Amino acid sequence: MVFRKLPGVSASGMGLRLSQKFVFLLFLSGLVTLCFGALFFLPDSVRLKRIFLSKTESQPVTVGSENDVREHLKKGAKDPEHLRGITSAKGETSTKLKALSRKPSVTNEAKTDKKNAGGETLEDVMPSRSKTESASKDEKVTSSSNQGANTDTSFDYNKFKKCLLKPPLGIEHGKPSDPQTLQRREKVKEMMKFAWDNYKSFAWGKNELRPLTRNGHIGNMFGGLRGASIVDSLDTLYIMGLMDEYNDAKEWVETSLDLNSNGEASLFEVNIRYVGGLLSAYYLTGEEMFKRKVMVLGEKLLPAFNTPTGIPRGVINLGSGTSWSWGWASAGSSILAEFGTLHLEFVHLSELSNNGIYTEKVMNIRKLLNKIEKPHGLYPNFLSPVSGNWVQHHVSIGGLGDSFYEYLIKSYLMSDKTDEEAKKMYYSALEAIEANLVQKSPGGLTYMAEWRGGILDHKMGHLACFSGGMVVIGADDGAPEKRQHYLDLAAEITHTCHESYSRSATKLGPEAFRFDGGAEATATRLSDRYYILRPEVIESYMYMWRLTHDPKYREWGWEAVEALEQHCRVEAGFSGIRDVYAQTVSHDNMQQSFFLSETLKYLYLLFSDDDLLPLEDWVFNTEAHPLPVVRKSCLRGEGGTHDKTTSK
Repeated sequence: MVFRKLPGVSASGMGLRLSQKFVFLLFLSGLVTLCFGALFFLPDSVRLKRIFLSKTESQPVTVGSENDVREHLKKGAKDPEHLRGITSAKGETSTKLKALSRKPSVTNEAKTDKKNAGGETLEDVMPSRSKTESASKDEKVTSSSNQGANTDTSFDYNKFKKCLLKPPLGIEHGKPSDPQTLQRREKVKEMMKFAWDNYKSFAWGKNELRPLTRNGHIGNMFGGLRGASIVDSLDTLYIMGLMDEYNDAKEWVETSLDLNSNGEASLFEVNIRYVGGLLSAYYLTGEEMFKRKVMVLGEKLLPAFNTPTGIPRGVINLGSGTSWSWGWASAGSSILAEFGTLHLEFVHLSELSNNGIYTEKVMNIRKLLNKIEKPHGLYPNFLSPVSGNWVQHHVSIGGLGDSFYEYLIKSYLMSDKTDEEAKKMYYSALEAIEANLVQKSPGGLTYMAEWRGGILDHKMGHLACFSGGMVVIGADDGAPEKRQHYLDLAAEITHTCHESYSRSATKLGPEAFRFDGGAEATATRLSDRYYILRPEVIESYMYMWRLTHDPKYREWGWEAVEALEQHCRVEAGFSGIRDVYAQTVSHDNMQQSFFLSETLKYLYLLFSDDDLLPLEDWVFNTEAHPLPVVRKSCLRGEGGTHDKTTSK
């Protein structure tokens, strides 16, 4: 027998002496510890961890429910270190990925696609336990104490309101004096109510409505979070004065928005829709519940930044905190339009929490981008979060790149025009875009082509049509001699995008249109002919109207309303269509949440007076959630220079 060859083994019993057993077990346990320790300390081992850790395993730094955190803060906790003693209370791809989009597409190319401020009693900020238990019992917050965070929330909402130059909702909620414009605005409001009522009837609590089959859609972009259409609609309902609907939405967020999910979430989508939606709801209404919710959610996003460069990965498990890159992204890269579309929201998370970690994270992204070389001054769409180098030299102002550029100029505007670094980056990028991407078609249409390693692809996506609005809001702050040039460029781009609408049978624009082979502003591929209720063209109409007051933009907006009513309105909501050039439309059975958040909001603002969410005070995130300009000197009480009409 083989055992007879081992020392210390008897011929009859194969037994080990007690001391030998102890030494053997000690050696074995040490070997196992060494192997697993080496595995988990390998560089970039998150994928290996996902193999060995269950999806439901939480990070050791998670703490208790939102109720526990609130109660602990009321007792004087100043730092997340204090929260570690709180035990846990519970021990189809969305069609809008702005990564591949400012909002995702359904083609392969579009596979992407605060704690209490103090002074209130617990009863003031919490309804009865029976109403909130289901939502709050599972809400865990990831502590950022290892980042030196400070969770002392000293944000003064009343002081914030006094720092606004004008009332957010205007003197009469932006009511236009012109009867025709007022009638058109009321029509848009009716469209919102119709879309909302059907969502509530057939998809309440789900992420989006399927209007043809009259059921809800969940998708897999939000990591198990629900109610995307509710959170996305909060500010739209509020500014339209649909208060019964707003109150229903607010109650659902308070009682049913469960932040303790363990699914795989898009960092980008959760940030722009949920974080952006909750932030804007708080700033517009002052409801402390929205602030508490967004601070819990904001902390759950921080582990995505735990990479060698600080560039976040695109996907995060909101429960465990593990993160990874999209499987389709080149060489495990992060996407420019995703990691570049966090700045506005994260600055406000720092403002509300008095916790600089959020601003530190996004400023680190900017620092790296300023350090690395940019081909011809352009920013490619793919960057390695491990090496910090570009992975491919594909540049687009549409999908994969778009909102990065948008957030540069908006970061400058939101800083009360004090963020000089953002200003410099934006105008330098715009100069490179004009030199390399802006083209003029034989028919005289100005468009933004895509750049692939020095070779132009003469295609412009619907997503890139936001750029007319982007260029016009920055026209006043560049070199004075270039102001008129920027106004002209914005108008030309917006005109081209309108042409993509007017040249289709439905008067709605395709997902992408080309300028080659004799085609101009027309989709030449079957896969580009669909329209999924996107807002970008209407967004540019709104900004162009606000800054030029040229009546054609309101007329173009009304054309879009009529087309939406004729071709996208169905019995139980609004649906995208599969071919904008077909005389008889085929619907895609999806009412996107961004239709409620962006498309209808921008239309409503287009037909409102300029004092409804005035641009002097508000900057819209890339999901059209309004965030206020940060006037630090006023908020700190260093001179009240904004002695204006008290805002609502």
